[in-house]
Amino acid sequence: MNQPASSPVSEEKLTDATRWLPGLRAEIAKVIVGQHYLVDRLLVGLLANGHVLLEGVPGLAKTLSIRTLAAATGADFKRIQFTPDLLPTDIIGTLIYSPKEERFHTRKGPVFANLVLADEINRAPAKVQSALLEAMQERQVTIGDETYPLPEPFLVLATENPIDQEGTYPLPEAQVDRFMLKLKVGYPTKADEREILDRMASTSAQRSVNAVASLEAIQAARQQVNAVYVAPKIRDYIVDLVLATREPAE
Repeated sequence: MNQPASSPVSEEKLTDATRWLPGLRAEIAKVIVGQHYLVDRLLVGLLANGHVLLEGVPGLAKTLSIRTLAAATGADFKRIQFTPDLLPTDIIGTLIYSPKEERFHTRKGPVFANLVLADEINRAPAKVQSALLEAMQERQVTIGDETYPLPEPFLVLATENPIDQEGTYPLPEAQVDRFMLKLKVGYPTKADEREILDRMASTSAQRSVNAVASLEAIQAARQQVNAVYVAPKIRDYIVDLVLATREPAE
């Protein structure tokens, strides 16, 4: 009988590859009070190479959490504020014609970063939201006739307000499908609210974070996560669950 890949040696490699995680959590906690559910799942998306969609009313530290994660990992970070007048070229980039040289130059958009914050993604119409489809699925962007690979790691972390908020658009099904996780962010606890109040009592209460994890460490951890052994019975169970959602009667 073949020994499964989840031998003690593999577990040791996985543990060693993710030693930076507790330090990263602690660094994020310097700025973010509570919200452990949110922070842990942002880290899941980071390790599993899956995009994350955060839904919640304004003021729940969605944007701040993502900015803090980028700072604590030393990742190249870009923020895109989605608005009704945003254009697809504002996201992926465009071709600029130079009369002097008589040729087009490529101007890359903010999507060319390790961590891309699509802030309030549902405040822009579907044609703008769809500008991210190729980038999120294939980790590349096509501008004109040229296709450009995106940097590694590449992760889209989007925030949205509940759809009953004024001035929002529903996300297309194809767009929703590109996200691995959708998190519904709730209000902090009473104790967390009190700590937030204490921290924000001064106008100079902003705290900075240090980069405690490198992009190389994240890539190495992803490789170990990809090597985690999953038994055939578990794989079959996953497929059965998916099929049950499509054909519940059967």
